[in-house]
Amino acid sequence: MTDDDAPAARDLVAEFEAAYAGTPPWEIGRPQSAFATLAATGQLRGRVLDVGCGTGEHVLMAVGLGLDAIGIDVAPTAIRRAEAKAEQRGVAARFIVGDACRLQGLGERFETVLDCGLFHVFDDVDRPAFVDSLRAVVEPGGRYFMLCFSEHEPSGWGPRRVTQADLHEAFSDGWEVDAIEPSGIEVTVRPEPARSWLASISPR
Repeated sequence: MTDDDAPAARDLVAEFEAAYAGTPPWEIGRPQSAFATLAATGQLRGRVLDVGCGTGEHVLMAVGLGLDAIGIDVAPTAIRRAEAKAEQRGVAARFIVGDACRLQGLGERFETVLDCGLFHVFDDVDRPAFVDSLRAVVEPGGRYFMLCFSEHEPSGWGPRRVTQADLHEAFSDGWEVDAIEPSGIEVTVRPEPARSWLASISPR
């Protein structure tokens, strides 16, 4: 394969900005039920970071629990909408336009990191950079909670599917995959959630 034959690098900013020209499938206007359950059962602790935060529902949920929470997203439109929501609701929340593969630049650490639908966006070549980026911000004893489409969701729409083996492979070095459970990601395009995995992962 020559350089001319190589696939073009993805422009995730352009992809997500295009999605926010309308209502993205993931923009349900409330926290995902799986993450709301984590909140209700006291599993969100300490400082919270939401990677790929979209318009901020999970950050606002965490702040509502009295936690210090920050959201980061590559799409400026998503961050503007998140900031507008926080202002409308009278909530003090912090949102940042930034790259989830360069979290080191935050210079901060978090006890809880949330990820709804970001991991499954990355190609194989980009996954290691994302995992390394997470390593820089998850506190020892902290937890990374991820929702991603599973291979049980039929193909034909949406992002790539992720298997349990994919998760174990991606987080094999320096991480402990504590649990992977069947779950769902609620979407705007149909009444039933997309079949997904809810993974709980912690640094060793």
